[in-house]
Amino acid sequence: MWSIFSSIPTQMDYKGQKLAEQIFQGIILFSAVVGFIYGYLIEQFGSTVYIVMAGFAVSCLLTLPPWPMYRRNPLKWLPVQDSEDKRQLDKKSKKHK
Repeated sequence: MWSIFSSIPTQMDYKGQKLAEQIFQGIILFSAVVGFIYGYLIEQFGSTVYIVMAGFAVSCLLTLPPWPMYRRNPLKWLPVQDSEDKRQLDKKSKKHK
């Protein structure tokens, strides 16, 4: 049962984080403008609040989970070095100083 949860990806790359932030801000801004105009036309502030809250819920649904579109550019990590390799690199760097 728990292996199912451990197989779910939980990270976004940096470009994915930027995309998620842009989508989040765009949806919030759009819902705020639409909510303000609609609330102004019908003269009900509560409608404005409901529309903005609905926009917030939609933006959270689209941006909080790490969807595959946010994981297209993974980072390339350096390979792990053995302690002997580190010692040799330290000796080389000390000789060059």
